[in-house]
Amino acid sequence: MNTPIDPNTRVEQLVRIAVDEIHMEGMLELPPNACGMVLFAHGSGSSRHSPRNNYVARVLRGHGFGTLLLDLLSAQEDAQYQTRFDIPLLTHRLRVATRWASRNDPTRHLPIGYFGASTGAAAALQAAAALGDGIGAVVSRGGRPDLAGSHALAQVKSPTLLLVGGLDGEVIRLNREACEWLPCTKELSIIPGATHLFEEPGTLEEVARQATSWFAQYPHA
Repeated sequence: MNTPIDPNTRVEQLVRIAVDEIHMEGMLELPPNACGMVLFAHGSGSSRHSPRNNYVARVLRGHGFGTLLLDLLSAQEDAQYQTRFDIPLLTHRLRVATRWASRNDPTRHLPIGYFGASTGAAAALQAAAALGDGIGAVVSRGGRPDLAGSHALAQVKSPTLLLVGGLDGEVIRLNREACEWLPCTKELSIIPGATHLFEEPGTLEEVARQATSWFAQYPHA
């Protein structure tokens, strides 16, 4: 029997979540008295060690949100290009992780949001469509929400923020098209001077600022 964790305690824990024939590995970190938790769905070729997502996660934790940076694919799966773009598989894995978070201490009492990057954004939106009111909010960074498909996009209820670099022309177009399908509270925010990876000075900080504001505005599932 697990001993409940004091909500006043800071948590930093490596987790392994069984799914299919693998274990998804992730880093769970909660500040004391966390007000919610954000699951990170990484993009193609990325992992929980992504410096950009880790930076955003640190900012979120500084504002009271717990974070779970999780590898949805095993190393062997991630080595296969086509698997990185298998949106139904990524969505399935993200839903399993969400179910784990909603049933286990110390996260089961926390409202859940998604932060998706690249193909991970499509998985986050498909999962949000399937889970309805169970997901408080979704943020996409340089994502491919179009890969979620119009049917899933049209079912998303979670308030959704799409962040795109101002110099990421084709991705801007794809995000605009996806945004048209979303019936929920939504915003497409184009960050001036940013390319796809938000490597330009100040652009990732702006991503973190807007993401934090969005999750704070729509914290509850």
